[in-house]
Amino acid sequence: MAKKVVATLKKEDPNAKNFAKVIKAVKSEKTGAYIFKEEIVPLDQVKETLK
Repeated sequence: MAKKVVATLKKEDPNAKNFAKVIKAVKSEKTGAYIFKEEIVPLDQVKETLK
């Protein structure tokens, strides 16, 4: 599925190579289970997003 998102971005915007898909595992406070959150961010902000 990640390939579809990246391929779609490349078609719409020629500068789309500057984006990355970030997937974070976040622990739910209610159940204690892990939830995965996906974001598409510019390459410059990847480290900030993962903090």
